[in-house]
Amino acid sequence: MKAVLIGAAWFATAFSLPALADDREQIVGNWKLVSVLYEDVETKQRTPVLGAHPRGYQIATAAGRWLALVTAEGRKVPTTDEERSTALRTMISYTGQYRLEGGKVITKVEAAWNESWVGTEQIRAYRFDGDTLHLESPPQAHPNIGGKVVRIIVTWLRDK
Repeated sequence: MKAVLIGAAWFATAFSLPALADDREQIVGNWKLVSVLYEDVETKQRTPVLGAHPRGYQIATAAGRWLALVTAEGRKVPTTDEERSTALRTMISYTGQYRLEGGKVITKVEAAWNESWVGTEQIRAYRFDGDTLHLESPPQAHPNIGGKVVRIIVTWLRDK
């Protein structure tokens, strides 16, 4: 019985590795931002918190580096402390080493626009739809909106 279980585990692992390798090859590259939605965990309401046309790029390297930079539409050059504070709340940026595990991309954050993310693991379920990459976070307190718990739903288009 033990040999059968070990054999079944090996079989499942052996045949899932090519899929993981394919996903790794597919996720590598430059991705242009399409949309960012925050989904309220309680109400399930989705809000385009950075506007209908946010800007940004996501870069995933073959060496395992993840870099995301997202800014809200309509930002202006800040000239006061209040405007600088608003500018910080209307962006997201982080980088670190990433890995793929069970349909999730997990980034060990090394640097971020908000220090509260440094040292954390940012987890995003991913799926591909042609040249579109969809990422969704588990529920998490988000620093840009006073710690309110949301799911972050981001759509990217491969930059060719």
